[in-house]
Amino acid sequence: MSIRVIAVGREDVPPCVMPDRFRKDVTYFMTPPGDRGVPALPSGEYWVHEDNARRWLDDGVLTLVSPLDSSKSAEVEISEEQEVWLEWLLANGVAHVRVERPA
Repeated sequence: MSIRVIAVGREDVPPCVMPDRFRKDVTYFMTPPGDRGVPALPSGEYWVHEDNARRWLDDGVLTLVSPLDSSKSAEVEISEEQEVWLEWLLANGVAHVRVERPA
């Protein structure tokens, strides 16, 4: 099964189709509300700052902080699918996305 990542407010940008597991993955990439002016968003919507997306794509890794101990973190290699999604974000100048199942 797959999901669609929609560029919110950007009808000119075709959706990015991702595997269903990306529904969880997207949270690793989101910029939290309140950080650098990011607004609170409805469930299923996420904000990803361009500078972060570019860094993850350039480095090929993202840093995950342990939910049990914030002083511990690990670098995780991004998948090919995540790389395609980051490229889609940057190529289209997208920051605000909504994740949904196809109709």
